[in-house]
Amino acid sequence: MDFDVVVIGGGHAGTEAAHASAKLGCRTALVTLNPDRIGFMSCNPAMGGLAKGQLIKEIDALGGIMGMNTDKTAIQYRRLNSSKGPAVRSSRAQCDKALYALRMQEFLQTVPNLTILPVEATELMVEAQKIVGLKLADGSALRTRAVIITSGTFLRAVMHTGFDQESGGRAGDRAAMGLSGSLEKLGFKLGRLKTGTPPRLHKDSIDYTKVEAQPGDEKPIPFSFYYQTNPFPLLPQVSCFVTYTNEKTHEIIESNFDKSPMFTGIIQGVGPRYCPSIEDKVKRFRERERHQIFLEPEGLTTDEIYVNGISTSLPRDVQEKFVHSIIGLEGAQFIRHGYAVEYDCIDSRSLKSTFESKDVQGLFFAGQVNGTSGYEEAGAQGLVAGINAGLGILGKDPLIVSRLDGYIGVLVDDLVLKGADEPYRMFTSRAEYRLHLREDNADLRLSEMAYRAGMLSLEHYEQFCTKRDQIDSLKKKVSESYFYPTQETNQKFEARGLSTLKDRASAEVVLRRPEVTWDVLCDLGFEGRDIPEQVKEQVEIQVKYEGYIRRDMDVMEGVRKNENLRIPLDLDFAEIHGLSSEIRGRLTKVRPETIGQASRLTGVTPAAVAALMIHLKMKGSRSTLVAGLEG
Repeated sequence: MDFDVVVIGGGHAGTEAAHASAKLGCRTALVTLNPDRIGFMSCNPAMGGLAKGQLIKEIDALGGIMGMNTDKTAIQYRRLNSSKGPAVRSSRAQCDKALYALRMQEFLQTVPNLTILPVEATELMVEAQKIVGLKLADGSALRTRAVIITSGTFLRAVMHTGFDQESGGRAGDRAAMGLSGSLEKLGFKLGRLKTGTPPRLHKDSIDYTKVEAQPGDEKPIPFSFYYQTNPFPLLPQVSCFVTYTNEKTHEIIESNFDKSPMFTGIIQGVGPRYCPSIEDKVKRFRERERHQIFLEPEGLTTDEIYVNGISTSLPRDVQEKFVHSIIGLEGAQFIRHGYAVEYDCIDSRSLKSTFESKDVQGLFFAGQVNGTSGYEEAGAQGLVAGINAGLGILGKDPLIVSRLDGYIGVLVDDLVLKGADEPYRMFTSRAEYRLHLREDNADLRLSEMAYRAGMLSLEHYEQFCTKRDQIDSLKKKVSESYFYPTQETNQKFEARGLSTLKDRASAEVVLRRPEVTWDVLCDLGFEGRDIPEQVKEQVEIQVKYEGYIRRDMDVMEGVRKNENLRIPLDLDFAEIHGLSSEIRGRLTKVRPETIGQASRLTGVTPAAVAALMIHLKMKGSRSTLVAGLEG
């Protein structure tokens, strides 16, 4: 059986990758151990969160499917940091876990050019450093020009609960044992990482009178710019709940450190520093009297409550003991105990910005196999890999999202330059230009790029253009509409506690005042109520933060001039004069693709970057001269 692209793994990276390559017209196969687990939320039953909401919005703006499926299955919406500046606002949605997977499977079955194969991949077929096929566990093989590995936590995976060990990448799912050896034969150095999950409790065994309810937003905001559900929200909305650990909880955990596979050396993999287990929290933050816990329903028709905040691999009896010490959980009944998973990953510094291997043509990697954590990070990588595998098959230029363009670019840049010695998680602080890279303007930043690549339909592109034009028109109206210092106008200003006007002022100038919102502006007399919310929000943000945004844009343009100057992957850095042996070693190991990437490598000095640029320009001039003489 022949395919253009084969995707290994049906998690959040795999679904995005398979959809993207198929959407571009490539014959695509999604190879998975169990089709019923495609799109499954292995851990938290939620999408988005701080910086992660930005990733989902960007995935949607680029033609991906995570935002659409979130809106189909969300049972609570919350915009985090809504009282703070727009740079750090992030959307989050609690989802119905079973429904999320079901809707994703239903959707993928309708995608043209996509075939789902319930088999295990065991060995990559490579000739002359190019992917030519994939061997399967049943002895058959697939011929293909590109393979995208999105194996998640399944490569040689082991689950730990106390001293009990079991092969598997997730409760109820077996590990993928053959592919790691194939990668090692090709020269890939595999590392070992660890992740974990908390217990699931029966919803009727929790004392809700002792915990704090946490409802969703009254006016929720959808994740998708283009796939609108009707009605919205589509599903009934529910509350989550908050409780806390206490000193007794910590004492129980601390007294059982000797039974923890993390602290006794059984688990060798490195765990996520920013999403630590409860054992790790107690050990590292002993001075804290309590840790926050979120009780999150896993769906509308399930009895399971996800206990967010106490990921653990302690023995089952210890888990029950410390959970029963928590307020509201004294009589909690366990549906499933927590556990940790160890799994293989690659060094992502061996990848290009497309997530293609620098050494094996047509071989791509995306998701947790690259050393990341989180559904959103996985989905973003899968989308980038799927688009670029497809564009490569079609003979088109790659789609590169730089760190100046989006959080996806920050994620890519960090991974291919620095790698991940611990599970990588996205934060707003990782983005230098986060006031520009907001979740609300992801479509304005990326959808033009998506349309040119073939990922956005004409219908959705026209929808995008309409919104963009409405924003431009409203900005012009705001700048050309004026308030005059009449008695009537100043009375309206005084009534709202605003300083009165002495001269005429444009609506733009008035809106720039911190205390003036769009609704206040309309109360003062500006005609702008019957305008789509997303258009009003954009104009208000752009007006209020215009100076800061312009400053960032000026800096970005300066950076962009040299950012994309290409460095040949086969460049011999020993040829470049003025580089120390240490810097030569760093450049040779990572093989940055651009001057921008080289400048961000740890230990690479501005003088070294200047020497590299001079070498490239001189080499380019010589190449031009030779070509002219030959002509």
